[in-house]
Amino acid sequence: MNENSMKNICLLTNDVETTSIVNGGLRTETGIKVWKEGMPRLLELYARYDAKATFFFIADFAKDFPEIVKMIQPYGHEVACHGYTHDHRQAFDVMSLEEQVKHLSDAKKILEDISGEEVISFRAPALRVNEFTPQALVETGFKIDSSVAPQRIDMFMSLGSKKKLAWLKAPRTPYFVDDENLARRGDLQLLEVPVSSFAVPYIGTFMRIAPSINALTRRLLYLETRNTVKPINFLIHPNELIEEENLQLKTERRAGNVVSYLLSDVLRRRLKQKNLGLKARDLYEKEIFYWRRKNYKFQTMKDLLTNQSIL
Repeated sequence: MNENSMKNICLLTNDVETTSIVNGGLRTETGIKVWKEGMPRLLELYARYDAKATFFFIADFAKDFPEIVKMIQPYGHEVACHGYTHDHRQAFDVMSLEEQVKHLSDAKKILEDISGEEVISFRAPALRVNEFTPQALVETGFKIDSSVAPQRIDMFMSLGSKKKLAWLKAPRTPYFVDDENLARRGDLQLLEVPVSSFAVPYIGTFMRIAPSINALTRRLLYLETRNTVKPINFLIHPNELIEEENLQLKTERRAGNVVSYLLSDVLRRRLKQKNLGLKARDLYEKEIFYWRRKNYKFQTMKDLLTNQSIL
């Protein structure tokens, strides 16, 4: 790989879905707010800094509201895939190879029909994958994955935490993956671009929950990437930039046991409600400004691969 083309790069990556942070679950009303409020706020922010970004769309959401995909294209952002649905019952870590291939094929076709461009980048909902995911992605024409967060230690607060233990030994720089493990190097022609982390993840959720710790994480990542070929890969969701009415809905039980339910459903939901809406936008602008001031270039996932002379 052309290592110099990965230096001083910042990837701003966005998972576009209908999850309600305030009320829990997947809600059409949340999706409309994401389309009407969250996405315009992100696009305005990116335009202000002349930043190109990658948007991972849930396909069933895009199918119902195709305008949400089309609205990013005039800015030169990348249309990428976040799967067909964000329903936890159809997570990639519980699906067979055949189920994943069908799921990915359907999602890819929807997004390509709407956008009129090839979709080559993927991120699994909740970063949940299994041993079949690498092959399923290659079979369906994907060339990039971003579903691994190396050395991230808070996975016990998310669903699929046992399989995420593989992150502890995952490489920190982009790599081609093993045919049965996205968190290991191999010969499969699928480039893994890890989500940035330094024990804690460099993502919008943590930025909002603990801004001071996030600032320290950002500084440590800068020191690391300044001397390596590891690009920054920041993950955020447009639903973090919206305000929703709290309907006091009961927390959906997704986890199978009491401890997982309390950690990944109840506690995590409460923590994630901090600094939403305009507060999240203002915090995020500080992140973008930091990397702009450090002279990092904002690229899409597809740009990163193109610069490796692979496409």
